[in-house]
Amino acid sequence: MASRIVSLTVNDREEELLAKAGTSLLTVLRDTLGLTAAKRGCSQGACGSCTVLLDDRPVPACLVPVETVDGAAVRTLEGIAEDGELDEVQSAFLEDFATQCGFCTAGMIMTAEALLAGNPDPTRAEVVEAISGNVCRCTGYEPIVAAILDAAERRRESGRTA
Repeated sequence: MASRIVSLTVNDREEELLAKAGTSLLTVLRDTLGLTAAKRGCSQGACGSCTVLLDDRPVPACLVPVETVDGAAVRTLEGIAEDGELDEVQSAFLEDFATQCGFCTAGMIMTAEALLAGNPDPTRAEVVEAISGNVCRCTGYEPIVAAILDAAERRRESGRTA
């Protein structure tokens, strides 16, 4: 397979890398850039543990060939906190006990970030629908849904909508 130079903006940082055709965005993030929050789970796009924001849309990074996203903006969990301060979604997950083993957490948070950016006041049903592509084997989803609704309320109260 041929390699080519791919330029990406990852967590607001310009990256230029040599990527072999067919290499997944997840592999580049984890193995080349050292950003390991997105987990390698099913490698089939079914579990959501590798979810990142690609041009502000949640996508399973395991299914995205890196050569197809040249020039795109990617945000991972490592790019959410600002100046060492957790954002509302991260804080709500922590304070509302929305994690157990933590394997799905990064993907859940990235999905929640995308949801709240487009819908600052989601209903419970909208949250459930948004996270339907993310599998959690530990929590039963209730604390996750509660944390996302809590984060939405925190953002509305602070005046932050994205």
